[in-house]
Amino acid sequence: MAVDLRPPALAPRPSLRLLLGLGISSALAALVLTVMLLSGGPVGWGLSMLLALAPLPILLSAVLGLDRLEPEPRLYLGFAFAWGAGVAIVLGIALTMAGEAVVAGLGYSAGVTNDVGTVVLAPVIEEALKGAALLALLRRRREIDGLTDGIIYAGMAGLGFAAVENVGYYLGSFGQGGIDGAVATFVLRGVISPLGHPVYTSLIGIGVAYAAVRRRYWAIPLGYLGAVSLHMLWNGSATTGSPAFFGLAYLVIMAVLVVLILVTVRERRALVARMGDVLPRYQGTGLLSPQDLGMLTTLKARKHARAWAKKAGLGRAMSDYQQAATELTMLHVRAERERMDLNSFAAERDALLDVMARARRW
Repeated sequence: MAVDLRPPALAPRPSLRLLLGLGISSALAALVLTVMLLSGGPVGWGLSMLLALAPLPILLSAVLGLDRLEPEPRLYLGFAFAWGAGVAIVLGIALTMAGEAVVAGLGYSAGVTNDVGTVVLAPVIEEALKGAALLALLRRRREIDGLTDGIIYAGMAGLGFAAVENVGYYLGSFGQGGIDGAVATFVLRGVISPLGHPVYTSLIGIGVAYAAVRRRYWAIPLGYLGAVSLHMLWNGSATTGSPAFFGLAYLVIMAVLVVLILVTVRERRALVARMGDVLPRYQGTGLLSPQDLGMLTTLKARKHARAWAKKAGLGRAMSDYQQAATELTMLHVRAERERMDLNSFAAERDALLDVMARARRW
């Protein structure tokens, strides 16, 4: 039996700006896909959509899998994805074309103009636009309270951008080389480098998250510079056609991906360890037994507890209990970091304890 145990006070209240941004972004993404359909025809468009969507569930699971300990609100994740698929795509195309027109107007050849657009303009413009989704969420610092959160939101914006962009690439390849051309492009973009855009933009996500947590705003332009450099490296390797350059770029991107994973693992382990310091203070409430503390303070035990609860039909209650305990720990961390008002702290703490109490009754 699924029961929503969270009190309204814990659910983030979406702002009108967020909902408006989500609606506009979704509409723009639909508009771009419609234009592609009209220009490329139903057969090529259908194949391109299939190829673009096929790896998306796996990629989304990979990105969201990093966020299992403290899942972000779905509305905020949806906003980041839609922003990348809509606003970032439309403005990216328009601004890159405008930049290429300026380069061509200076007398450069079509080849040079295309290379400048691909290697310079696209990375600079696209990373700024995808990163803008993170800046919009920075206004709600409570939703970005660690580097992992920045990576997750950036990854969602990157996946949204890549999904729509890939439809265009597959459609262009289909027009030139038929099914074989579209499949060949899919192997490169959907199999070999499906996480390119999420990895680039994750560097901006780390910068924004560091700024949100530490108030070190210089980290944002630094993260942007890293994202643009990585994007330029990849686009440059694809433009030159050099296998050695391509291999080097691929290895660098994979190395950055490994570092991002290590950052999330380290942060997750640190949070679980912090629970061992915070949660014992609440044993007197009767909501945390010694067994509960043992379960909550190791990743392996948490996973086993969820599996047991799921078999017993109590999966939702166990998930809510674990998440509330995690949020309680993060509340203490945030209070220490920001010198939180005591009344606000007490209200949030009591709401989380209420969730844990109701979850335990199930």
